[in-house]
Amino acid sequence: MDRVLVALDVASPAAALGLAETLKGTVGGFKIGSQLFTSAEPDVVRTLVDRGERVFLDLKFHDIPNTVGKAVAAIAHLQPAVLTVHAAGGREMMAAAKAAAPPRTKVVGVTVLTSLDQADLTATGISGAPDEQVRRLTDLAREAGIDGIVCSGAEVAAAKRDWPEGFFVVPGVRPEGADVGDQKRVVTPRQAIDDGASILVIGRPITGASNPGAAVRDIAASLAEEARNIA
Repeated sequence: MDRVLVALDVASPAAALGLAETLKGTVGGFKIGSQLFTSAEPDVVRTLVDRGERVFLDLKFHDIPNTVGKAVAAIAHLQPAVLTVHAAGGREMMAAAKAAAPPRTKVVGVTVLTSLDQADLTATGISGAPDEQVRRLTDLAREAGIDGIVCSGAEVAAAKRDWPEGFFVVPGVRPEGADVGDQKRVVTPRQAIDDGASILVIGRPITGASNPGAAVRDIAASLAEEARNIA
């Protein structure tokens, strides 16, 4: 389960740190998004990093290059393992983020949110299907010199073919039979890994479970079982 990061999209720092302690050693790290970072500020990141956890800081920076570069520089001391920017911010913006990031931090560009489908893209003025937009932004991210992208499991296989050395973060992952919630382009954990995901981000199927530890064990068992069936 080293490639599974749990999204700590919870209401308070205390809840986040308690959940992280419960799951310590069973997953590959934790994602902190805008909800938790806004309520806890940098403290929760520092605490997790001090505990030796891998932290994916999912703040999705999207602004002019100068502003994004300064924002990344401002959080560089937190030493996140992975940091997000919006690929739609353009080549220069992504390059500025990478230049300001710590050497060990992977900067990845968010392509098309997993809550969007073709109708949603059309409403924003973007023509074509989600996979076409993901491929356009994947090319832009590679040209910008960042490390990889964030995309749904539906697009990761094509992105991997286009960028074999890229680092691919796949959120919106749901175990077989799980409620998809507000996600529109979902795959199972095994499918995402088989198609080229570097890391998976799983939130509500774990954090919303009555027993998060058992939910993690169930996901690990499904990965192992499916891997044996494939072999």
